[in-house]
Amino acid sequence: MNTTAENQKMNFTSSCPSIVIVELTNKCNKKCWMCGRREVEKNHPEIAAKKGEMDFSLVRKIARQLPDNIIVQLHNNGEPLMYSRFGEAVRAFKGKITNIVTNGKWLIKKCNEIVDNLDTMTISVFEGDTEADEQFDTIKKFIERKQNRKPFTILRVNGEVDVKNYLDLKLPMTGRYIHDPMGNFGYKIRPALPDTAICTDFMTRLAISFDGKVSTCCNFDPSGLAIIGDVKRQTLYDIWNSDKRKEWMKSHILGRRNEIPLCSTCQYWGVPTSKPIA
Repeated sequence: MNTTAENQKMNFTSSCPSIVIVELTNKCNKKCWMCGRREVEKNHPEIAAKKGEMDFSLVRKIARQLPDNIIVQLHNNGEPLMYSRFGEAVRAFKGKITNIVTNGKWLIKKCNEIVDNLDTMTISVFEGDTEADEQFDTIKKFIERKQNRKPFTILRVNGEVDVKNYLDLKLPMTGRYIHDPMGNFGYKIRPALPDTAICTDFMTRLAISFDGKVSTCCNFDPSGLAIIGDVKRQTLYDIWNSDKRKEWMKSHILGRRNEIPLCSTCQYWGVPTSKPIA
């Protein structure tokens, strides 16, 4: 006979997010000029987030609740390779599709924890980066070591970047327009709307911060407006099926995003608008 927990996991498997974002740490080893956290720490220190990393017991607790073959992104507001047990964290999600977005500074330092362990990886490159040359050299050395082994790796080019040198790396590249540091608005070109007229991020994602708070998406949210639960006290099944999320989903379906605190200022609907990069 199935236990309640087993039944919950089966139900969660049949109706669950396709992407779960697990913020291993919100610490970062880079100071990007367009980073929202940097903006908050400078001009709004009263809401600046405390820095920390996820307790490994919580990593395992989350992993046990997720079905196989969904995407688990092990980053959010921080540099994931700074997590003290990064390699172990990736292995904890065995059976899932693991991914990170990284600034690349620690690719060599954490090479043995990345290669043949992580499934996919995006390296973020952005305009006006004073460390661009150093980053390029690090990426090149990492690719030479990794060769054809996983993770499958792409470059995300943010804003106006001369990609001539990057073409030599023979990595797939995608371009993105830079938005306002304080959130997903202020794009040079407004992101596309999905044909469903409903935000695909809201319908398919959950984001878990390093301290266990669960939000509806990974939009920059220093005030915690999108928080709908706490995985330390609740199951992901209960959070995904919570009354608050159902209420907000109804607002999305009715075309009333303005009723939802964080969504009301967001111009992003879960459909990335690619920017020409070459």
